[in-house]
Amino acid sequence: MNNPVIIKGNKYGIVVVLDAEMEFGELKEKISEKFRDSAKFFDNAQMAISFEGRKLTNEEQRDILNIIADETELHVVCVIEDDPKKEEVFKKALDEKLMELSNTTGQFYKGNLRSGQVLESETSIIVIGDVNPGARIVSKGNIIVLGALKGTVFAGATGNTNSFVLALDLNPVQIRIADTIARSPDKPVKDSVKETKIAFLEDGNIYIEPLSKEVLNDINI
Repeated sequence: MNNPVIIKGNKYGIVVVLDAEMEFGELKEKISEKFRDSAKFFDNAQMAISFEGRKLTNEEQRDILNIIADETELHVVCVIEDDPKKEEVFKKALDEKLMELSNTTGQFYKGNLRSGQVLESETSIIVIGDVNPGARIVSKGNIIVLGALKGTVFAGATGNTNSFVLALDLNPVQIRIADTIARSPDKPVKDSVKETKIAFLEDGNIYIEPLSKEVLNDINI
């Protein structure tokens, strides 16, 4: 592959095509160069992103998102799967939701939250990084973590029962949405395959499900 990193645009955001054979450390340098050179085109845009050409682990995906955040002012609001068939229906479901989200005043935080750190927001918040055990997020709106969520989160802090929590790796110590609290089991079940999950409130209970078209249609942003 002559160009190891190719950025393509569509109405949902950008598609990043990556070389399948290049060593990941070297590829990260190429990604950094590509986005640094293209930074002026993104400005402060809020976009979805998807990756093609290479199967990425959650850690590799987070590394790339951190590079993009370091090199540009682009705000990544969602990562879309690269499977063509799934993407077709998934994008249709996400289109309206992403437009609503991009038109709201949300807060972005780049970096990992360590034990003892507390992040509070008057609006919905998107964290580009991990939320480690002992860290806490409190938001009056939604909480989206583009990384691993293993700390404590409180969405809808003023009583908004339509608020939700979404993460690439959702395994928190405690989730609270409005006045309802859910805790993780003492011995959490380890998923063989990590997938993006969403926690939402319905009939007084907090449900955690894989992110899908059906779930998106059933919740309010």
